[in-house]
Amino acid sequence: MLRDKLNEALKDAMRARDMGSVSAIRLILAKLKEVDIAARTETSREGVADERILSMLQGMIKQRNESVALYEKGNRPDLADKEKAEIVVIERFLPQQMDEAAVQAAIADAIASAGAKSVKDMGGVMAALKAKHAGQMDFAKASAAVKKALSS
Repeated sequence: MLRDKLNEALKDAMRARDMGSVSAIRLILAKLKEVDIAARTETSREGVADERILSMLQGMIKQRNESVALYEKGNRPDLADKEKAEIVVIERFLPQQMDEAAVQAAIADAIASAGAKSVKDMGGVMAALKAKHAGQMDFAKASAAVKKALSS
């Protein structure tokens, strides 16, 4: 389970006195706790599933990439480097990212399995991709590729 992996990684980083990793993993765990609390209901007090954790991690990477761009634009390389270091730590917990050819193959498969014919069917294709390939691809890029494939 990804949650256990995060807790073990925190302990390992603390033992190794790797304060950069400790800080980044604590940020991940704090965000995870926030997501868990938001997902609680009267009947369920369990934490969110791994798919939701992967989505959260991708969101954290996206935020940090945006921050890096702003820091570099603002001539703050020290802060940009800190964000880049956090990205490296967060990426350790994501599955291997698919290469471009694998993404195109997955898109073609999702279009075929959903029976999509036009851009109107894009939502079903994207839902199929997210269900099958959570954490393995950049869905913003995949969305553009699906739209292009369905437009032609």
